[in-house]
Amino acid sequence: CSRWEEERKEDGVKWMQLEHRGPYFVPLYEPLPEEVQFYYDGKPLKLSPATEEIATFYAKMLDHEYTTKEIFQNNFFSDWRKEMTSEEQEIIKELDKCDFREIHKYFVDKNEARKALPKEEKQKLKEEADKIQEEYGYCILDGHREKIGNFKTEPPGLFRGRGEHPKMGMLKKRIMPEDVIINCSRDSKIPEPPEGHKWKEVRFDNTVTWLASWTENIQNTLKYIMLNPSSKLKGEKDWQKYEVARRLKDVVHTIRARYRKDWKSKEIKKRQRAVALYFIDKLALRAGNEKEEGETADTVGCCSLRVEHIQLHPQLDGQEHVVEFDFLGKDSIRYYNKVSVEEPVFENLQLFVKNKDPTDDLFDQLTTTFLNKHLQHLMDGLTAKVFRTYNASITLQEQLKALTNPEDNVAGKLLSYNRANRAVAILCNHQRSIPKTFARSMQVLQEKIDAKKKQVEEAQEEVKKAEDEFKETKDAKAEAKVEKKKKLLKRLEEQLAKLNVQATDKEENKQIALGTSKLNYLDPRISVAWCKKFGIPIERIYNKTQREKFAWAIDMAGEDFEF
Repeated sequence: CSRWEEERKEDGVKWMQLEHRGPYFVPLYEPLPEEVQFYYDGKPLKLSPATEEIATFYAKMLDHEYTTKEIFQNNFFSDWRKEMTSEEQEIIKELDKCDFREIHKYFVDKNEARKALPKEEKQKLKEEADKIQEEYGYCILDGHREKIGNFKTEPPGLFRGRGEHPKMGMLKKRIMPEDVIINCSRDSKIPEPPEGHKWKEVRFDNTVTWLASWTENIQNTLKYIMLNPSSKLKGEKDWQKYEVARRLKDVVHTIRARYRKDWKSKEIKKRQRAVALYFIDKLALRAGNEKEEGETADTVGCCSLRVEHIQLHPQLDGQEHVVEFDFLGKDSIRYYNKVSVEEPVFENLQLFVKNKDPTDDLFDQLTTTFLNKHLQHLMDGLTAKVFRTYNASITLQEQLKALTNPEDNVAGKLLSYNRANRAVAILCNHQRSIPKTFARSMQVLQEKIDAKKKQVEEAQEEVKKAEDEFKETKDAKAEAKVEKKKKLLKRLEEQLAKLNVQATDKEENKQIALGTSKLNYLDPRISVAWCKKFGIPIERIYNKTQREKFAWAIDMAGEDFEF
């Protein structure tokens, strides 16, 4: 049997045996060379090691937008002062008088020097990194050697956060062995802490899948060392996630009929639940959990939408009952969309916003917990999140059916695949900022296209000349020449078509992030089946890391797989 289908353990038990080396701790701070100086109020000032280390965190970020933000500067300065000696606190009173430029230049130069290293030196560094990976990057889980995802602790630095995070600029402290809880099996070789240190605790909990954990100091959240996505454990979990989404396919019609009926419910709470569910289903919105105020950036999901996040237009751009959404979702990504909704939904929304202030909750009687309880009742294992997975996967499958032309060459089919993937990314609102190098690489591609066009024109001339020659001489040699020139022309035309496809793809993709949906929302078996059906090499869709993560799907799916 394949390793995906080995015996299942009893509920809650994740492993019988787990052995590993513990986390790899990032190297300690190396003080700056004597000649690299920090200046305060125009005069050089020698800093104590701890203060200097934190100064380098800020110095490294000088050319970053973060260091221009007041909240970042204030948080940094207040945390930095806490770590200073009392003498330093007496002198360093204002950030504006601090000059980090020399330190910044030192790190920029160091970086450039590392990039410019000869090949042998780079190879040596790679070998050292590989050695650490070999030693710390694997564990033994139930007799299998499995790769660990993130086996290094995060280095200390300044917290960035996404969007306008109120804690940006705060000091992310160095993780020490004393902060770390180790999890392994009782009979395994228990990892040794670095010399002179001890672990916070060692536990033997086989109902969880993490190998080590600690609490980070900024949000006070737990961080874990987990297995790599390619491991059996993660693969099984991934597979189960898509199986739950496939089960939704069989009951989604019943669920839709149910929420439509609830739009007319006597209870306002049920109406709110039904409208929210309609949005989650139709627009693939995230559920949106309740959050502590002031702890994170102000982002919302469906259940936490406020009145100010929607505008209702009875008529707009020739459509009826239009809801205009404008809010910041997860990771402070803006969601902006104008959607024509069904009349009862529109009327309910008018009711929900009545007599409310802009900052009031749209669904004031609804919590994510209440919504998910209801969903669990409708189908075992169903939560709001499953709708996103289901709608993403079903969209990919339908778009692939609609867009793939069996007559196309590989490049043409891949363009269709990316277009289907784009439809999903747009549904899920997976955006990216236009890459900095976009204009330049587009220009390079355009130059290639122009050069190729010229070659095609020249080849057309050559074919015409050869044909005229053959008309005159009618001999076999001239005929062969015509064939040869035509072949060349055909090859060049194919190359030009391929370049044009690339340009289209690049342009359509500049603000859309395909990776998120590919890794997290799309059942890989749909893509594997499509590849097998149309003879596309899987490596054209999934890179090496992705192929490792989706090994279970590549194993399982034949060309007839239907989500």
